Amino acid sequence: MPKVTQKYPSENVEKMLSRFKRAIEKDNLIQECRKREFYEKPSETRKRAKAAAKKRWQKRSEELNQRGFIE
Repeated sequence: MPKVTQKYPSENVEKMLSRFKRAIEKDNLIQECRKREFYEKPSETRKRAKAAAKKRWQKRSEELNQRGFIE
C-alpha cells in the first residue's frame, strides 16, 4: 500500500497527482484491483498458472535451442 500523498505548499496539483500515480504503479495496485474485480474459481486460477508455466517453459526451451544447447 502506498503512503498517503500530501500536497506540499509550493507544489501544484499535477505534480502531486503524478507522484501518487507513480506510487500506485510501483505497488501494482491497479493490476491487483483488476485481478480481484471478479471472482475466479480455483480451477481457473490453476489453469491460468499452468498456461503461464507452459509459456515460460516454451520460451526458455526456444532460447536454449537458439544458443545450440538443445537440438
